[in-house]
Amino acid sequence: MTLHHLTMTGIEARPVLLELQRPIVARIATITHWPLVLIDLHTAEGVTGRSYLEPYLPKSMRYLVPALHDLGELFKGRRVAPGEMFDAARKSLHFVGYEGLSMIAVAGLDMAAWDALAKAANLPLCVLLGGTTGPVPAYNSNGLWLKDPTEVAAEAIELRAEGGFKALKLRLGRDSIADDLATVQAVQEALGPDVDLMVDFNQGLSLAEALRRCHRIDDLGLAWIEEPIIYDNLAGYVRLAAELKTPIQIGENFYGPRELYKALQMGACDLVMPDFMRIGGVTGWLRSAPIAAAAGIPVSTHLYPEVAAHVMRVTEGAHWLEWQNWADPILQRPFEIINGELHVPDVPGVGIDWDEKAVSAHLVH
Repeated sequence: MTLHHLTMTGIEARPVLLELQRPIVARIATITHWPLVLIDLHTAEGVTGRSYLEPYLPKSMRYLVPALHDLGELFKGRRVAPGEMFDAARKSLHFVGYEGLSMIAVAGLDMAAWDALAKAANLPLCVLLGGTTGPVPAYNSNGLWLKDPTEVAAEAIELRAEGGFKALKLRLGRDSIADDLATVQAVQEALGPDVDLMVDFNQGLSLAEALRRCHRIDDLGLAWIEEPIIYDNLAGYVRLAAELKTPIQIGENFYGPRELYKALQMGACDLVMPDFMRIGGVTGWLRSAPIAAAAGIPVSTHLYPEVAAHVMRVTEGAHWLEWQNWADPILQRPFEIINGELHVPDVPGVGIDWDEKAVSAHLVH
């Protein structure tokens, strides 16, 4: 194995907007189009590291793209060293805060830097990190939004068949708890007992409403209850985790390792699922996952299935990978799902390359 010295020459960041096959219909938002910021980290040695960001709101790309270009200028001429770059990038944004768009931009840079480093070593990222290529258990998160129970149950059968999935995520938070209960029942009857079912309220409830609703679903055999209340109400999550038998899942809104540590220290959850753009990319994950492991808390992923698959291969306590294919339209070779597992390709880096024709068709000007 030869690790080449890479010198960064700049970053190219391009905003694209994709139409979702199954629009997001959650308690707090309806989303029909999905924004992506495609990142190319260029080096003097000709190696290009790639990553993307999924910032939810198209308007957020207007701020992220310039921020990424600024980070490219900051590190121009410097060695590609993800750990050092992560710390330096965060410190450069100290006066505007470490969270929000600041961390998201740093995470995009970090993921591209790791991809470049693994490509230079001619190794898949998971191998560079000390693991092997192979399968990662995944659940399908591509649908099951707030629609009619019969329609959701039919869609659940479709989602299971998309890759032989053994677990699916269902969204809750309808106006009536009776409608939520009817939907859970319809999906469980459609799928049978051999498919795990996670539920996600997408932060849509008050604490009082969450206590009432979550107790009503606590005996339904669910794999977890995800984010019933606003993400930063950790005291509320402490109460929910203490009162409920069903595991409480949070973490997609942890901005960096300290936030994960704080939640676990308080006893705010039973499971965690960091999001790569908020936890701090690969470096943020590598600094966060051991905290959960030390506490005996299983770790799942949120979005970014390609880079997620690599880090899950080296994560103690790896639980479930969230599978969603929203970036597939602009990828040359989407990752393969077989029997409910995402398979890491045996290629250098993360394994993502852009379909430039599709990128051009969806580029935001």
